[in-house]
Amino acid sequence: MGSREFVRAVPRLDGMVVSAVGYRTAGQRPALHRGLPSPHLTVIFSLDGAIAGGDTPDRATGPDATRTDIVVGGLHQSPVYVVQPEHEAGIQLAVHPLAARALLGLPAGALTGQSVVAGTDVFGERAGDLRERLCELDRWEDRFAALSAYLRRRAATDRTAGTVRPEVAEAWARLARHRGADTLGALSRHVALSERRLTALFRAETGLSPKQAARLMRFQHAKDAVVRAVAAGGPPNLARVAADTGYCDHSHLVRDFRRYTGTSPTGWLAEECRNIQAEAHGEGEE
Repeated sequence: MGSREFVRAVPRLDGMVVSAVGYRTAGQRPALHRGLPSPHLTVIFSLDGAIAGGDTPDRATGPDATRTDIVVGGLHQSPVYVVQPEHEAGIQLAVHPLAARALLGLPAGALTGQSVVAGTDVFGERAGDLRERLCELDRWEDRFAALSAYLRRRAATDRTAGTVRPEVAEAWARLARHRGADTLGALSRHVALSERRLTALFRAETGLSPKQAARLMRFQHAKDAVVRAVAAGGPPNLARVAADTGYCDHSHLVRDFRRYTGTSPTGWLAEECRNIQAEAHGEGEE
């Protein structure tokens, strides 16, 4: 059956990094993983070979696949496909999109349409030196600490990308507080901008419109509820999840699952159940 290890850390980067997960697998059957859309940017430092991925299964497994040791992914609204080899290891970060200027040196909107980008194209060549150091370290705790220190230095010294407009920051925060259950009209009134102006600024900063971000946040909360049910060992009640996360009914939740995963909730769970169960038993660090 092989081995699977997932280790979570507390990033301690003032909310700029939402989660950090170290992973290591060995003896697994090669597969194609669906990287789902989420309200966060994805950064992966591989501690093994290069990661191969693409916007479609054919691209991820073909000659046009993006192959890189460090992955940066922008906000997207359809799955990204990543090849999972027999053995792999790395650290995956979920980065708040409004922290992109501080940590990546560019707004998240600059990554629009680029779901798999070589990390050195964003961070610069020194990120390769960091990756080599992470590979040399033996303990997850030390790897997380080294990565956190690197990101903290970037946030403290890189001011070339400018700052996020306060109206956009407040609009995102309001959507997050309401778990996506808000209207464009209410948002625009809240930040004292026209709907058109807010949409333009929001899209330039994040790569999504406020409506797209709201829908993605709602799906994220629904998916997390499904994952918690499976991790606890029981089948998810999709009708209850839909009601609890603001969907009109069960069919609307299924529709969004198909939109964001490319398959049904049942089909996605069949693919991801082992990953969910393995992560449920991972140990936290820091």
